[in-house]
Amino acid sequence: MTEARYKIVFDGQIMPDMALDTVKDNLARLFKSDRQRIEALFSGPPQAIKRDLPEDQADKYLGALQRAGARVRKEPDLSARLTLVELEEVSEAAALAASGDMVCPKCGSQQAKAIECSACGIVIEKYLARQALLAESGELPPPAAPVEAVAPAVTPYAPPRAEVGETLPEFAELKVFSINGRIGRLRYLAWSLVLIFAFLGLAGIAALVSNLSQILGSLLIIVLSLGVVVASVMIATQRLHDIGWTGWLLLINLIPVAGSVFALLMLVVPGSDGVNRYGPPPPANSLSVKVISGVLIAILLLSLLLMFAFGGFAMLALYWAGLGS
Repeated sequence: MTEARYKIVFDGQIMPDMALDTVKDNLARLFKSDRQRIEALFSGPPQAIKRDLPEDQADKYLGALQRAGARVRKEPDLSARLTLVELEEVSEAAALAASGDMVCPKCGSQQAKAIECSACGIVIEKYLARQALLAESGELPPPAAPVEAVAPAVTPYAPPRAEVGETLPEFAELKVFSINGRIGRLRYLAWSLVLIFAFLGLAGIAALVSNLSQILGSLLIIVLSLGVVVASVMIATQRLHDIGWTGWLLLINLIPVAGSVFALLMLVVPGSDGVNRYGPPPPANSLSVKVISGVLIAILLLSLLLMFAFGGFAMLALYWAGLGS
């Protein structure tokens, strides 16, 4: 029984949470094609990007293209069953067309156009006629004409024929000092804590410098403060990207009360599953990230407990003071 063959069909639609320009750039990189040919895929009727694929290869293309952001689908390639001779690759077909050669429908040998096959000796027209009679009687599938290699027309509206040379990375590359990429909740906490301790250490050095020169110490404090603000914005932007939100939402932190609520949301809202418009998901949290974020969570909880405890003692002291009066 002939193995089922499949094709990958694309009708110009993109995956949810993906930007159109990002998808086009991803496809241009995957197919190693120019942007003009990729643009043509997003207009007009559905197009078969890849044909005559076994199921495992079709699944590979399907996964790679979906990760790139293209909403493609796998369909049975019925046209792949209409020939007795396996189709040649595009480069081979172009070479045959240039030489004026043909392929024998019986033995598959390549030769110059002729009435008889120089390899198996059949008269090609008689062989095809006999195959047609057998097909009509139900003994054979419909015969195929001898495959005459014809080079495909080069047009910017044809789908790219390059193999998928690379797939998108499964996880995003981590860059602390960048507004691109994504980080999860625990990594956001860990990086923030490291940033705080780094600032405290450098601020201590600046304080020592201030004892020698007040002006130089003040300049160091200003530079450190600006550096911490910039690094904090970069880290927070990556956290928002993981949720699927734009980094411009950080401006909400400047609004009283609303900024505090928004900062809390950044700590509790989970990130998007899989690829979103800002790229692949971040890698799994390392042991150091879990430990550092756990320390920060413990510090926050302890601070809340101490705050409530001191508040309770203060209320109790006021109560007894009122009784004494």
